[in-house]
Amino acid sequence: MDGSGRALDCRSFWKAGAYEAPTAPTREFQDALETGDFDRARVHPKFLHTNATSHKWAFGAIAELLDNAVDEISNGATFIKVDKSINLKDNSSMLVFQDDGGGMDPEGVRRCMSLGFSTKKSKTTIGQYGNGFKTSTMRLGADAIVFTRAIRGGNVTLSIGLLSYTFLRKTLKDDIVVPMLDFKIQDGDIVPLVYGSQGDWDSSLKIVLDWSPFSSKEELLQQFQDVGSHGTKVVVYNLWMNDDGLLELDFEDDDEDILLRDQGSASGGFSKSQKEIVKQHISHRLRFSLRAYTSILYLRKFDNFQIILRGKPVEQIFITDELKFKKVVTYRPQAAHDSQVASVKIDIGFAKEAPILGIFGMNVYHKDRLIMPFWKVLQEGSSRGRSVVGVLEANFIEPAHDKQDFERTPLFIRLETRLRQIIIDFWKERCHLIGYQPMDPHLRSQYKATLKESVGPAPVHHKASSVRRTGGLSSNLLPETYDDITTVGLANNGSHLQSSDQAQENNMDSEVLDEDLVEIGSSGVLDPSFIEKLSEENIALFSRREELRQRDTQLKQTIGDLELELEETKKKCGQLAAQLKAWKNQQHLP
Repeated sequence: MDGSGRALDCRSFWKAGAYEAPTAPTREFQDALETGDFDRARVHPKFLHTNATSHKWAFGAIAELLDNAVDEISNGATFIKVDKSINLKDNSSMLVFQDDGGGMDPEGVRRCMSLGFSTKKSKTTIGQYGNGFKTSTMRLGADAIVFTRAIRGGNVTLSIGLLSYTFLRKTLKDDIVVPMLDFKIQDGDIVPLVYGSQGDWDSSLKIVLDWSPFSSKEELLQQFQDVGSHGTKVVVYNLWMNDDGLLELDFEDDDEDILLRDQGSASGGFSKSQKEIVKQHISHRLRFSLRAYTSILYLRKFDNFQIILRGKPVEQIFITDELKFKKVVTYRPQAAHDSQVASVKIDIGFAKEAPILGIFGMNVYHKDRLIMPFWKVLQEGSSRGRSVVGVLEANFIEPAHDKQDFERTPLFIRLETRLRQIIIDFWKERCHLIGYQPMDPHLRSQYKATLKESVGPAPVHHKASSVRRTGGLSSNLLPETYDDITTVGLANNGSHLQSSDQAQENNMDSEVLDEDLVEIGSSGVLDPSFIEKLSEENIALFSRREELRQRDTQLKQTIGDLELELEETKKKCGQLAAQLKAWKNQQHLP
């Protein structure tokens, strides 16, 4: 059937729940009672949409489906593919998830897609199960169809399930109906597996063909060809749009990524150059780039598993490897006396781009899964804690339903308080390592004295003031690396500076990002070696800028020359056309 009438009138997710459907007629209610169908709770289709609103962020819904595939690693899964496909009925975009996990048998797929419950334990009456699949698929699009193949006890089964909000709304259902089709491999052939009556199976097939992107049973079975011997494919279609009538998910701007529209602008009081730098940082890109978000979604490295986004594997990024001058802090949650909560290791350091930009925040994982990326424990306007980034796995607190936050329990509040203090303490202890004055007055005086002994006061004052005059020196830099910079750390006796090797032995290495210019007080000083490093970087960037300007000038000149050549060619063509016309006229004269 043509797909033109198989879409909702409203394709905006946040408005799609506003509709009314009639209640079930008395006869239908009586039939349900007589057939035993009354044994289960009836769930109105509006619940599908209401339930999905727990996902405020579309990428959070995608992460839920990725989690399902990662859970299948124990069943042999080696990949999850996320890609775009085309609905041949209406030429619209679809979002496809495919893994090679253990797949689901007929009972398993019913558990996955069911919303009701039953007192019966059979293949035709479904119990109460998990909620993640429903909330995530319905958040991404109005409809989803599942293809899954499994091997259980030597029996190979293929199952298809349709969860269609469009079907339920367009047919004015007052109960959630999920058509299911099952097949089995028998003597090498795919044959229907009927649990109820053949009439029910045929009815389900008709609904699936009418309301899915596929027009025949053969097309449905073709979807299993690339699934392999076992695995699952989820196709989400009738994807939600924004208020401008554009798909919420952008497949066009980057062939190797899926982007969120209206999420890419950098906010805050940044200069133009700083905004460009911020836009490239993972803490910003994860908000609108699925590749960036999934690169830090899991805390530990996969041994034999890949997330393949639009044909290209996602390279995992480990935030702790992106820090410099880092340290490890141990936190013991104040749980109940009889709890078995273990100590938590918190990795904290400066982002590798510090002090150029001030990206900061704690990245909190739960059971290997990122819940809160770059959580601003301290207020944005605070100068303390700038460029400080941390990572911890908090298995002792429970995440919220959408796995983008935690339940606000006393345990969580105590963790937040402790993290705030850890960041402040780290900043006080090590802020001078990225060019800020030491916070401790005694440490500050030792720091100044050490610098005076090593380079003398005049040169230091001159260099520091030159940084203040140029202003743009720091904001225009994004060093590729600061590895092995001579670190500025006071020795225990305060009489000399630690060498970079000694600092690395104390686990203080790598780098950070800062959203603002390096702050230097009127009496502040930067480490001379650090200023020299910044100056070298600045000179290199200015040289590169001049090269680009020269190239731009050359290109403009080339364009100008080509435009002149084009005009000359047009004139010649006009002259030739006139000559040809005159010649033709002469040929027709008697």
